[in-house]
Amino acid sequence: MKNTFKILLLSLFFVGCQQKVQPADIAKINGYWEIEKVVFDEGKDKDYKMNESFDYFEIGKENKGIRKKVMPQLDGSFLTNDSYENVTVRFEDDKAFLDYSTPYAKWSEELITISDKELVLKNTEKNEYHYKKTGPINLTGDGEKIK
Repeated sequence: MKNTFKILLLSLFFVGCQQKVQPADIAKINGYWEIEKVVFDEGKDKDYKMNESFDYFEIGKENKGIRKKVMPQLDGSFLTNDSYENVTVRFEDDKAFLDYSTPYAKWSEELITISDKELVLKNTEKNEYHYKKTGPINLTGDGEKIK
């Protein structure tokens, strides 16, 4: 019984200390993000070992911007196309949301965690998408600086 109480108290401590996303944190979204895993609502995980594409976010001062898929190349450049999603950051009930829109659809994801190295988004099906911050890859070994 004593151990159960300690575990409960410790669990409440961690839940109470969960960081809320602040407006100042939104700038951390900008850049390249590589998906690491998806945690499904049923509790199962799908790990991603290698990714052919990254998500690129560019959010401006008015909490509006874009997200687009980019494909890293071995020389540090990225292949892109003209497709992108408009993104608006919305704060509601002590939570942060990313509202997406294209000419064909609109949807939202809850911003669970944002730091310099980690991004976690939850969609309406309660699946969590865990990303890690990434950047250009240069495997050519030519020593040239990537732009």
